[in-house]
Amino acid sequence: MDGKKLLLIVNPRSGKLRSRGPLFDAMCVLCDAGWLVKLHLTAGPGDAAETAAAEGADYDAVICVGGDGTLNETVSGLMELKSPPPLGYFPRGSTNDFAASLRIPLDPVQAARAAVSAAPRRLDVGRWNRRSFIYVASFGAFVRSSYAAPQEAKNALGHFAYILEGMKDLNTLRPYRLRLTADGERLDGEYLFGAVCNSTSIGGLMKLDPDRVVLDDGKFEMVLIPSPRSAGELNDLIRALLNQEYDRGGLVFRHVSSVQVEPEEELPWSLDGEYAPAAAAVTIENRRQALAFLLGGTE
Repeated sequence: MDGKKLLLIVNPRSGKLRSRGPLFDAMCVLCDAGWLVKLHLTAGPGDAAETAAAEGADYDAVICVGGDGTLNETVSGLMELKSPPPLGYFPRGSTNDFAASLRIPLDPVQAARAAVSAAPRRLDVGRWNRRSFIYVASFGAFVRSSYAAPQEAKNALGHFAYILEGMKDLNTLRPYRLRLTADGERLDGEYLFGAVCNSTSIGGLMKLDPDRVVLDDGKFEMVLIPSPRSAGELNDLIRALLNQEYDRGGLVFRHVSSVQVEPEEELPWSLDGEYAPAAAAVTIENRRQALAFLLGGTE
């Protein structure tokens, strides 16, 4: 790695209030490994994506430091490039779902040591219409809480901030009627929630069996929660969710490479916890092994 250039994109607002000392120590690890590091502090929403797209091609690798939203932006920017460089990730957010799936260390120094020892590993990247996502596109119940909770609350309260925000949605919890096709299978119906994901953790709360999730196989895991039509169906759904048995109790679970959704009403989405406005039609595609990641020590 001697003499190679690395762009370090840091969201200074991500995560709980903590010392920046570990980040400085992580930069020392990168420099000691031979990287020539340029530090970029993001100025606001969209900055990470713009920086990655504008400057990423000039570097041998990019590392982003922040939460899932910062990671989403950085991936989105890199996917604009013809030949994007490998991407590393130092998680400092409130949920860090992607990091949990890949067992990326939460300590920046440990994450830096893992990154410098890594052989790049190519992972799948999702496309939601023209936008990219790295681990989940979701709609319905509690989706709004993933992007509506104030950043200050996320930093101070972590998961609890999402729970508080989600409680506001309880009175408006309702099904959405969709025309939905997954790899050619028609699954039209009324759903309370849906997620198309490439992760073992969604929102830090919903967990998928790691043995059933492969991050580079060209397939997403799709979970749909249908609207119950009786108290019995509701009990079955609740039991299946509590036991994390996503192909029982009326839940729909599939491994899919493409999904088309046409809602009959306005349906907002969340992409890696970031807001995506409603669209008359949504096409979700898996771009198999589209981006290389520096993930040493995760297997």
